[in-house]
Amino acid sequence: MTWRTTSTSASADSTAASSCSAPNHHGYVQRLMAMCAAFGDEPHVNLQVLIGQMVNLVRDGQPLRMSKRAGTVVTLEDLVEIVGVDAARYALTRSSADSNLDIDLDVLQKRTNDNPVFYVQYAHARTHNVARNAAASGVDRSEFAPELLDHETESALLGVLQEFPRIVAYAAEVREPHRVARYLEELAGLYHRWYDNCRVIPLGDAPVEPVHRTRLWLNDATGQVLRNGLTLLGVGAPERM
Repeated sequence: MTWRTTSTSASADSTAASSCSAPNHHGYVQRLMAMCAAFGDEPHVNLQVLIGQMVNLVRDGQPLRMSKRAGTVVTLEDLVEIVGVDAARYALTRSSADSNLDIDLDVLQKRTNDNPVFYVQYAHARTHNVARNAAASGVDRSEFAPELLDHETESALLGVLQEFPRIVAYAAEVREPHRVARYLEELAGLYHRWYDNCRVIPLGDAPVEPVHRTRLWLNDATGQVLRNGLTLLGVGAPERM
């Protein structure tokens, strides 16, 4: 079991949800290890604690000043209420625990490409929209000819898709889930560029050709990987947006 502790704050004397801890709370680690040993487990083996850095909340370009002394505290529940579960989870996951994190509340509430979780979720929803339109246009999955995928955006997309198992395995090994989030953003960007350059549906009255069916497979594979990655992060993968 790995326990990552973080703090949502804007200054040194700030605090967050009661279940979180600031980076200067490393003294709690030994207490947790003592508890682990008391239950008969091996400290640092059966229990690992990752201490996260400060999380700063920003609104209107200014940090939200919080202090437990003044009673001005933003809890994790407050963050979820402001931006939603998906955006909160994704925002906290996409940065390394070793670096300070600035969460811009205004950006996370936008339905634009500036919002990283929207950017990835929209790519997933787009794969489903392409599949629905393909079915309506008579493009099926009856054949797959990978040699026809010769556009530069297709080569790039295929190259990144095959990296997914390695990225996930390494992220788990080094306890860095942000690597999965960053991978998903790269994949979403490549998919959007592919979408702009390669057609799954023939133009006008042109016949359906093997390349269209093959591209549909590539579209579906991208959607599956995006969905798997979002699921690993505990983030929803909507089919329509």
